[in-house]
Parts: sequence; structure tokens; C-alpha cells
Amino acid sequence: MMSEEKSLNFIEQIIEEDLKKGFPKSNLRFRFPPEPNGYLHVGHASAICLNFGLGLDYQAPVNLRFDDTNPAKEEQEFVDAIKKDVSWLGYQWAEERYASDYFQQLYDWAVIFIKNGKAYIDSQTSEDMAKQKGTPTQVGTDSPFRNRSVEENLELFEKMKNGDFPEGTHVLRAKINMSATNMLMRDPIMYRILHKHHHRTGDAWCIYPMYDWAHGESDYIEGISHSLCTLEFLPHRELYDWFLDQIYDATKTRPKQREFARRNLSHTVVSKRKLMQLVQEGYVSSWDDPRMSTISGMRRRGYTPTAIRNFAKTIGIAKRTNLIDVSLLEFCVREDLNKVAPRVMAVLNPVKLVITNYPEGSEEWLEAENNPEEEVMTYRKIPFSKELYIEREDFQEDANKKFFRLTLGTEVRLKNAYIIKGEKVIKDADGVITEIHATYDVDSKSGSGTEASQRKVKGTIHWVSIPHAVEAEVRVYDRLFTHENPDGDKEVDFKEYINPNSLQIITGYVEPSLQSSNPEDKYQFQRLGYFCVDKDSSAQKLVFNKTVGLRDSWAKIEAKE
Repeated sequence: MMSEEKSLNFIEQIIEEDLKKGFPKSNLRFRFPPEPNGYLHVGHASAICLNFGLGLDYQAPVNLRFDDTNPAKEEQEFVDAIKKDVSWLGYQWAEERYASDYFQQLYDWAVIFIKNGKAYIDSQTSEDMAKQKGTPTQVGTDSPFRNRSVEENLELFEKMKNGDFPEGTHVLRAKINMSATNMLMRDPIMYRILHKHHHRTGDAWCIYPMYDWAHGESDYIEGISHSLCTLEFLPHRELYDWFLDQIYDATKTRPKQREFARRNLSHTVVSKRKLMQLVQEGYVSSWDDPRMSTISGMRRRGYTPTAIRNFAKTIGIAKRTNLIDVSLLEFCVREDLNKVAPRVMAVLNPVKLVITNYPEGSEEWLEAENNPEEEVMTYRKIPFSKELYIEREDFQEDANKKFFRLTLGTEVRLKNAYIIKGEKVIKDADGVITEIHATYDVDSKSGSGTEASQRKVKGTIHWVSIPHAVEAEVRVYDRLFTHENPDGDKEVDFKEYINPNSLQIITGYVEPSLQSSNPEDKYQFQRLGYFCVDKDSSAQKLVFNKTVGLRDSWAKIEAKE
């Protein structure tokens, strides 16, 4: 059992209560059951963390089971992506299973249903079935095929399986109650005809089980003790239990379905259908576009598994759906990257700085710390020369007293280097500054221990030596949607809220130590934010994605509005 010192969420309380009532701890088993019809998103990340977290807490196995019952929408690409995402988050499944592993068993059980008068073949059109199903306030009416003989049902079902009928001509329905208050209990469909190639079973089957039929029975076959679903499956629980009632053997573990609320994330969509729409209609480049709420998109952007797990832990599990501010996720990302990301220097909006009294043709290699958060400090060498790039925003020709960066006649420190003083500027024909000229205090070298090096100045700015600078493409990402709940208003197309400035591509310059960096390497560009090497990067052309700023810039924008 779990330690009582920990505050338990309601799912854990359910499990603890079952254990107190005598359910064997050794029989606990959980599962994460994705449909391989798209890439996993941040909402799935919470479900992954819940199920696998319970497995770790209770030392119980957790299966990864693919609900692959709809070959019209499923692909091996999605299976591979899901496995990669779960592994990347740091979890290992006990067994890799598929609903398709159980197609024969599900079919055999369906035959028993027919023989026991619990299922029948309906040959109505889908439109007619919808009409006869009734409404929440009006009971349904029986299908004209509801009382077909067992023999006829068996014959038709086998012909359906053998591919003798076109799609849409027949379905197998459970025979429950057309007057049930719960609409899902009004003779739900168990099988439909689909002449589609399945990514695992090929063309062996021409009929495929519906989710409600396959899901609970798959849980039962695998011995899942607690089947955890999102809240929209609450009405399905009655049907889940009814299906189990028909085949349950008291000597085996009976799965218990329980529901938790979705945790929607602001300024995103987490519907796989809508995410696919963004990809297919070209609003983003791919499923792993760094603006997407997919796990693969977050990985490519530079988010860490630890940050996502911490986010899931922070928001917890609830019984009521709510909207979580994306700033909380970004805080978790920022907090983790602060611990693990090396500090480097990059200039993204460069202007040339010439140190006029620095010896012509000279260079020196200065020592810089990699990360002040490290337990054992490590250092690297960075080159310094007469000509540098600094950020254009770090200089003002006419500055007020609150501007603590470089200006004419004032001093600032160049990070890890010297104190400099602005002397003059050179401008082009349009009045744009093209060069800043400054002098340096030769005795003020950082870490030298001289009196001059310990002199206090009000500002410190970063820089890159021009002769050594490495050009890089920098992709600056912003939130994909301007509205905090883009699909909250069903009268407005969610794409109306797409942020036209969600991606800006600029050319920047980075220190030469980054030349050997690899995809997914993460850095803090000092004073600018956290950045990650993109998979498009190469030795010939470095490409960085902006992961998150050093501070929450959106909070300031929203406060002004």
C-alpha cells in the first residue's frame, strides 16, 4: 500500500479502499490504451503519468495497449510515435498489447452472445438506426431485425466476417434495452463491416469491433484491475459492465472502470482530429512541429520529460474538467532547464561593436562557467577579439537613467570579459547604427582579481566574437493560438484564433562551442531564453528552436490588456 503520509488523489483512494476490502495487491495491473490514429498530446501525457505513476507507486505492471480497431484511421507510424513518446517520458511498459491480439476471442464471444440471444444482426441503414434509437426524452423502438432467429444471425455474422457483404449493409448489435435511460444501452453496435487493410492483421478480417465492445473485454483478458478513462467515458461505464457481465468468470480479475477529468491547456487544442487538421491543412509543418501540443512537438521544442512529469504531478487528478494556464507548463519547463541547460552566448539581433584600443589582430580565450546550478562547477573557453556582436537592444545612443546597458560615455561589463565604455557610433545613410565604438579597461578582466576587475558597473551584456561567431538559424516560437480557449466556442472555427506570429525565423550568431552540438541538445542563451537544437540542424547549418523565455512574457501582455 501507499504511504499515508502522501495526500492521495481520488483514484488512489479507490485503489486503497479496494486493497482494504481484500483485493490482492499482487493482482493490481494498469494500462495505457491509446488509439494509433494520431500522435499523443499533452492530455495523453497526464494519462501516461497517472497510469505509469500508479504502476511505480504500487509496484504493479502497466501494459501499453493499442486500441487498433479502426484500420480506416490507424497507421504503424502512429504506433511507433506513441512508443517513442512513452519511452521518452521515462516509462517502461510491462507488455505491449493490441486489441487486434484479441480479434478471434472477441469474435468467439460475440458468437456466444448471438447463441444466448444477447446480440443480433441489424440490416437497417445508419440513418434508420439513428431514428429508431430515440432521444434522451423519448424511448427507442425495436429494430425490425431485432428478433431474427439465432441461426440466421449466426449465418449473417459469419458471412460478414468472410467479406460477403459491402460496408454499411449489416452490423452486429447487442440486445439490451431500447427503453434504457442511458442511450448507450439501446442496443449498441458491437461490429461493423470494414474492407480496410489493418496494419497488423492485414486483410484477415472484414469486420472490426467497436471501442465499447473491445475495450472492456481487452481489459478483462489482460487482467487489468483498474481501467482509468477520461470523464466523457462515464456514461460508457454501464455498458462496460454489462459486456463484462456476459462473459465474466469469478475466478479472474474483473476490471473496474473509473473516470477522471480532462485537463485542457490554454492557448492549445488537444483534439487529435483538430491537430490532424492543422497538419493536413498546412498551418503547421508536421505532427512534431514545435508549436503543437503533441508530446513529439514539445520534445522537438526542447521541453524535458522531467518538466512534463512535474507538470502532470502539479495539476494532479480531478473529477471536474478545467482549463490549465499554459504558463504553468512553461514554468515547469523553465524550472527544469535552469538546472540542466548549459549557459552559452548568442546574439540574435546583432550590431557590430569595435573595441578601438584592443590590439589589432589579437585574440584571447576567456574562461566561462557552464552552469552555476551545477554541484561541481565546470568551465569552457570562449574567444574574445577586437570586433564583437552585441544585441542591438543593448545599446542606446540617447538613454535615460533607467537604461543600464551600453550607451555613450557610460560603462558596462562584457560577460566573462572586460569593462567597456561607449565612445561613438557610425551610421548609414538612413541613420541606422552600423557600428558602435568603445574602449576597454585592460585591467578589468573578469576573474583576474585586480582592483579594476572588481569595480562595480550597473550593467552586464553578452556578446560573440565576430571572427569566431557561428551563424545559426533561430526559430522563435510563440503560442499557436491567441485565444486561451480556441475551441471553447462551438460557433467559431478554432482556426480563427491561429496566431499569425507564432513563428519567426531569424539569423543569429552563437559562440563556437555550439558548432559540435546535436539535435535535442538544450542551452540557455544568456539573457535571452532557453533554446534547443532542432533535428534540421547540421554541421553546415545550425538550427535552434526557442523553447521558452527566461520569464513569462505573456503574463505582461495579458496584464496590459
